[in-house]
Amino acid sequence: MDTDYLPAYDAAGRLGVTVATLYAYVSRGHIDSRLGPDGRTREYSASDIQKMIDRKRAGRGAAQGAAHSLAWGLPVMETRISLIRPRGHYYRGKSALALASSGATLEETARLLWDCGQHDPFAANSPRRWPQAVTLLLRQTEIPPLERTISVLPLLALAATHAHSTDPQHRRQDAALLLRESAALLCATQPSADPIHQVMAASWRKHDTGLPELVRYALVLCADHELNASSFATRVAASTGASLHAAACAGLVTLSGPHHGGAVARAHAFIQDLLREREPEERVRERLRRGETLPGFGHPLYNEGDPRARVLLQALLAARPRPAKLPAVVRLIETVQLQCGRRPNLDLALATIASAYELSADVALAMFAAGRMAGWLAHALEQQEDGSLIRPRASYVGRTPQRES
Repeated sequence: MDTDYLPAYDAAGRLGVTVATLYAYVSRGHIDSRLGPDGRTREYSASDIQKMIDRKRAGRGAAQGAAHSLAWGLPVMETRISLIRPRGHYYRGKSALALASSGATLEETARLLWDCGQHDPFAANSPRRWPQAVTLLLRQTEIPPLERTISVLPLLALAATHAHSTDPQHRRQDAALLLRESAALLCATQPSADPIHQVMAASWRKHDTGLPELVRYALVLCADHELNASSFATRVAASTGASLHAAACAGLVTLSGPHHGGAVARAHAFIQDLLREREPEERVRERLRRGETLPGFGHPLYNEGDPRARVLLQALLAARPRPAKLPAVVRLIETVQLQCGRRPNLDLALATIASAYELSADVALAMFAAGRMAGWLAHALEQQEDGSLIRPRASYVGRTPQRES
């Protein structure tokens, strides 16, 4: 065997890390990889691995190691909610891809993420009509979905039945109501006991029979993705004793940033720009020559392509939406992959659904946020039950204080 490159488990064993951490090192450019002899698996550079071992032995210090962990690095806290593997992610040990394909709803997925057991928090209460203040805000059509929801959640918190209860079932009942209300806010409609995917799809295209199933797929696949920025912000808020509404608001505010939820809008704009081009292949080549990014392609945790995007795009192809813009988007995806090898990620898949149905980028982001709300609430519940405050320390690198005489 060529010892210049090692199989995944040998490489991970030599480093003393999990295979998932090995993939993270590769995605950050620390370790080179290549296709293995079977053409399916990959091998990893033994010399790069040895360099990492040598650096570890030299000792970078605990503070540097902690700082590195905050950027796609090593795990920093324990959770039982979700796990990311190269070929897909899991909710409490169950494949999210399989859940979506089996017909699971967001509500069923939330019960799993919240560890409800036999308790069904969605059956405990019915959604209420909006208070007058919320109704007035919903009439302001110029307010985008995320900002509208961020504005309303503190108002809803005032009337939350079990806002300060420590009873696990009470908390989950509040979470169920909050999930339904958030989804309704994101699509500017009244909260309902109907399945969330049906409520959202009807608000965008009432008579389109194929869209609800696609929205269901999207919500389930978006529900959680481990400790991303918005989930971490949610946990920090929940660790202070903040309510579920406040913790979820922290997640929404973080999602609004251009490096998180804004990626969906960029992917949507990228699709729209290239659909207007007579020769989109040449535009892709121009962007690559200039060193520009291709929004919606590639993911640091999935070297072989984002499996969430693959499943969503397959479901979209099966739906055959009208008007038929989908073939042009598919050609665009194939062009990018042919020219630079990058595969679509979840952002592009959501943007493609919106584009295929002639819906806005706000709709794509609303699907993301409604699905991820289930995960944020799972993290908030887990953190509340843990009871500890998240309070990391900073490594000061500024001007040294002058000694007082």
